[in-house]
Amino acid sequence: MTQSNPAGGDRSGGPAGPGDPAEPHPDKRGADLAREALAAARARSAARRKANPGQRGTAQRGQRRRWSGASPDSRDPAPFGVLARGWVRRTGDPVALAEATVIARWPAIVGADLAAHCRPVKLTDGVLTVQAESTAWATQIRMVAPTMLAKIAAAVGPNQVRSLRASGPSGPSWKFGRRHVPGRGPRDTYG
Repeated sequence: MTQSNPAGGDRSGGPAGPGDPAEPHPDKRGADLAREALAAARARSAARRKANPGQRGTAQRGQRRRWSGASPDSRDPAPFGVLARGWVRRTGDPVALAEATVIARWPAIVGADLAAHCRPVKLTDGVLTVQAESTAWATQIRMVAPTMLAKIAAAVGPNQVRSLRASGPSGPSWKFGRRHVPGRGPRDTYG
């Protein structure tokens, strides 16, 4: 026997009408209610698919959905260095990355003993300028330049650094401000 709901639906436990509030049958519990809810959701989904046939998932358009597996995939997380190199390659400024790599990794590239006596200053048009602590070390760097260039090429890639220019220490600048007196700088004025 079916009782009538004042809102228009029946109380038999069947699905309620479109405007009727869903009232479960008092005898149904747990798994029965879950089955009814699943059946109602499947019916709504089928009706929606039938009403909008062009808005289906990729699996229904003939494309197979790919799942990530144990092998590397383009969706896997990548190290930051790989992402930075890819970004620089796409933006078109690999020279800036090469310069930053050489300056940041200088002791690892040329060795700690040589890095203790010289430092890279700048990379311009494939020429790496290195400043040594003395003129003797600048001469030594010029002598081992081919070996250093090979190590740099292994670290940053070929043709990023084509030549090396070594210079000794620079003297102090005595020019301060916008206005200055030409000359050699401060010296003994008593004599």
